[in-house]
Amino acid sequence: MPSWDDVVRIGSALPEVEESTWYRTPSLKVRGKGFARLRSEAEGLLVLMCSLEEKEALLASGDPAFSTTAHYDGYGAILVDLDRIDPGQLAELVEEAWRRKAPATLLRKHDA
Repeated sequence: MPSWDDVVRIGSALPEVEESTWYRTPSLKVRGKGFARLRSEAEGLLVLMCSLEEKEALLASGDPAFSTTAHYDGYGAILVDLDRIDPGQLAELVEEAWRRKAPATLLRKHDA
């Protein structure tokens, strides 16, 4: 079962990621833009930025690792239960969240 430390390790392997806070909780940002945030230590839910289409697909999959709340309706963010997510899938989702917030110049440099 992955932890916030695993999220930080995955995110830190990507260019220009910094640990920070966002809504007074631990987060990861790229050039000041948040892409991953721990909702609360006790809750164990991770907020990851994603497209609305990806969010719909993850929720429709029925995988109990993914959820949302009314607060996130119409917003490109998915809640991920760190106790239930597959580590490989977590790595993919963290990179995708980073890609959504990283500037185009940084993406081109990373992909080169």
